[in-house]
Amino acid sequence: MPREDLPQESPSKGPAGHPGHRLPYDGPAAASPDRPQTAALASGRPRTAALSSGRPRIVALDVLRGFALCEILLANIQLMATGSSAVVAQPMGDWDPWLGLPIFSLLFGIGFALLLDSAANRVPRPRLVLLRRLGALLAIGLGHMLLWPGEVLADYAVVGMLVLLPSTWLPRWAMAGLAAALIPAALVFGGGGPLLIAGLFLLGSALVRYGVIEQIERSTRGPLLLGLLFAAGLASALWVQAGLRAVGATTYLPSMSSLADLLLVGVYVCGLLVLLRTPLRPALQFVFAPLGRMALTSYLTATLLVLAASHILGLPIGQSLTAAYWTAGAILAAQWLFSALWLRRYRQGPIEWLWRWATWARRPPISRARTS
Repeated sequence: MPREDLPQESPSKGPAGHPGHRLPYDGPAAASPDRPQTAALASGRPRTAALSSGRPRIVALDVLRGFALCEILLANIQLMATGSSAVVAQPMGDWDPWLGLPIFSLLFGIGFALLLDSAANRVPRPRLVLLRRLGALLAIGLGHMLLWPGEVLADYAVVGMLVLLPSTWLPRWAMAGLAAALIPAALVFGGGGPLLIAGLFLLGSALVRYGVIEQIERSTRGPLLLGLLFAAGLASALWVQAGLRAVGATTYLPSMSSLADLLLVGVYVCGLLVLLRTPLRPALQFVFAPLGRMALTSYLTATLLVLAASHILGLPIGQSLTAAYWTAGAILAAQWLFSALWLRRYRQGPIEWLWRWATWARRPPISRARTS
């Protein structure tokens, strides 16, 4: 979900060293009101998360989020048009629904940890801020579910309350260990679902706690090597999957298929991160970042636009792949144009702004002119 800008507050209103909300990082020092950034580095907290609310956005996260948003619409457009939540046949193959959901889940965990770090420096009860954020997301998801039963926001909110929020009391090694246990368990026992979402949430938060996200805009070698590792794992998983089909051992096929899907996601993510370190960065940022910065607004309005195209205009989206592709392309183009124009004047999308209002329990500014 979108990372939000934080309200400007004086340190006296929410000192980072408040004894009631020290976060469980693996270092001896806690942030102090006068030197929050130095203390954060000493405690193992990534410097990116310890900066003030005026810190630059992590463009790579916006690009990844925008890419995932495009894929999710392509994966789900026929389901939206028919009001179905069961995946039968997707336009781009069996792997299609996996690309967007794991990326969004990972990014949600990352954004959650970044917000917790920032809130801990500004308010005496940062976890209450996060609880309000999840509660607002649950309300949004339940409302969205009335339009499309297959929506995922309500699941994100519930899993966040049951797993992600309690995990903030754990040290980072425990959070990483839980992620390492939940993700394979999800692949073995269910092929995905809430268990996988929980594991990816925890993985995203652990990446922040270990400082990986701080380096995401600076490293080329790391994503390249990791992408090659994912590619090798994907090739091995596909080879094993083909062997299982050849001998008729269908029992393990769902798990192997889910593993291959997840490894493919890793290849895509690492590939995008590598490309962002090349001359293609401006083009990728131009195409995906506006959608990524307004991902919640775009995700919700896409459902309305698909339903309008299907039921009002009568387009055969649910029956024709051609109609589905053209409609998805038109919606994404319109959303990109709207997002690009909107962000020229406003700091964040309209639904993101309302979500931020609910998160902080006060009305935030939205116009760039008012905050300059």
